[in-house]
Amino acid sequence: MTKSILLVALDMDGTLLDSHSQISKRNKETIKSYTDQGVEVIISTGRPYAGLPVDLLSDMGIRYAITSNGAAIYSLPEKKCLYSSVMESTMVCPLLDHLQELEIHVDAFINGDAYSHLPCQARTSRLALPESIRNYMIRTRIFQENLSSYIRENQFSVQKITLNFYPNPDHSLLHRDTVLELLSQHPEFTFLSGGYQNLEFTKAGTTKGKGLLFLCDHLQIPLSQTMACGDTQNDVDILTTASVGVAMGNAIPEVKNVAAFVTLTNDEDGVAHALEHFLS
Repeated sequence: MTKSILLVALDMDGTLLDSHSQISKRNKETIKSYTDQGVEVIISTGRPYAGLPVDLLSDMGIRYAITSNGAAIYSLPEKKCLYSSVMESTMVCPLLDHLQELEIHVDAFINGDAYSHLPCQARTSRLALPESIRNYMIRTRIFQENLSSYIRENQFSVQKITLNFYPNPDHSLLHRDTVLELLSQHPEFTFLSGGYQNLEFTKAGTTKGKGLLFLCDHLQIPLSQTMACGDTQNDVDILTTASVGVAMGNAIPEVKNVAAFVTLTNDEDGVAHALEHFLS
């Protein structure tokens, strides 16, 4: 094994997870073989802490996770928050009030947990998402009658807001263009898509790449000895921050264009292939 890469950051959906939201046997075994040799493999995801298969990741030797697009970094499995970049309730609730008036699936990530606006519960099946993703959302969400009021009354800080859109009969997405225009008027937020044409926003300047910089400092690993793998827009920053950026074979063109290497798809053990290519 070459010692040039000492830390590998892996996105989850579309990267480490296959199209059924599972981690393949080969990916598990390959990751464990490198963590056993001292390589620090970390997670870098748009999911909240509650969306992580913590026991499985820990069994593979994964000790840290950048979550919510860089808004919170945790150590595993104890859920110790090492870093956060959050939106205060006074900052996020005025916009959330307006978003809840629209027919949109709204999720808020708070303290590592995932909360949803109650009217979204009955509409989840309408989302144009793989069944495994819809099931994951139903399994991990805590539904509140009025999400914005719940955040405001408890003065919660919010790590990330995720917006998923329902399809129109012509396959366009209901309200997406409206929300895109609305978010563009709020420089206090960073927004992008985490996949499936959703929109996600965090406090301005929050990125997975900044999370990587924090962990490099925390672990005393040079940035020049890091690699990151991803597939969609919320991975662009970390792929360009890491020394080696790897796009999955199923990645969007924007990700492939900034990557140094394109591996196999997430259904072809692309993570294992990239690890073996650069670390063997």
